Amino acid sequence: MSLLASWLASPPLDAAIEIAPEAVSIAVLGGRGQHAIVQGYAVEPLPGGALVPSLTAVNMPDRDVVVKALRAACDSVGVRPRRVALVVPDLVGKVSLVRFEQTPTKRDDLDQLIRWQIKKSTPFPTEDACVTYTPGARGAGGNEFVVVAARREIIREYEGVCEEAGIEAGLVDLATFAVVNLFLSSGPAPTGDWLVVHMRPEYTSIVILRNEDLIFFRNRAEGDEEALQDVVHQTAMYYQDRLSGRGFSRILLGGLGKTVGAVDMARRNLEEHMGAQVETIDPTRGATLTDRITPTPELMATLSPLVGMLLRTRREAVAV
Repeated sequence: MSLLASWLASPPLDAAIEIAPEAVSIAVLGGRGQHAIVQGYAVEPLPGGALVPSLTAVNMPDRDVVVKALRAACDSVGVRPRRVALVVPDLVGKVSLVRFEQTPTKRDDLDQLIRWQIKKSTPFPTEDACVTYTPGARGAGGNEFVVVAARREIIREYEGVCEEAGIEAGLVDLATFAVVNLFLSSGPAPTGDWLVVHMRPEYTSIVILRNEDLIFFRNRAEGDEEALQDVVHQTAMYYQDRLSGRGFSRILLGGLGKTVGAVDMARRNLEEHMGAQVETIDPTRGATLTDRITPTPELMATLSPLVGMLLRTRREAVAV
């Protein structure tokens, strides 16, 4: 799969915004082609409880605070973009992998079939949902699709915050998909099977890709009792038993944990369990930083989905 799900496609955008529970972040990308440059960024913290990501409930009980933080982030970076790529928490979208032995040739028929297929597993009426999909793995068993569903009113919360700040969200995607696109859109993508573990204070998402096709996605809220290493172990067993897994060519880890040192601890646990080196997700794979930007682990975690989103819009524009 070359590109992951979005609610609205757009031409190349030079700014990306992430609205997350802990902060509103913005990055501005300059340069062209393989010479993308992060020209500026800003991070505006949010107070606890201002944004609570959820599939089914109101996400922004304190909307005015989020709008104020977005405006402050734009002022800090010195840019008030008209159209942006918007990153939202994984917890607002339901990701499903569906397979059909025969795929309808008409788009409307395929839309209806996909909505019918995910209806039982989606915790809200699909009639009230934004549903998007993209082709996944293909094989003798038919064609697979990666499907993302989110309540329309919840996506409107995020888009509405941007609109109130005078900004249009030209592309909307989940944070972990944006991170994956950092690798799909910057040079040759990893080949073989590769594992991505993306940590956030509120959740951890685990993705397996086979070349460029997403073949597994699992999201674990931080409130779950299962430890990360247990979830990775279960994922590895499923990968071997159900996905004909023969080992990962690369294992990638990034993001921010709930506590200080959480990501480093996760790296040690992963390396011990998987018996392989774990690489850090690094946005400079796809875009260099200006001399005045000092890289830190926290900044790299912030920039990864933003840079991934912006590189994706450029890749889409070239492909059109």
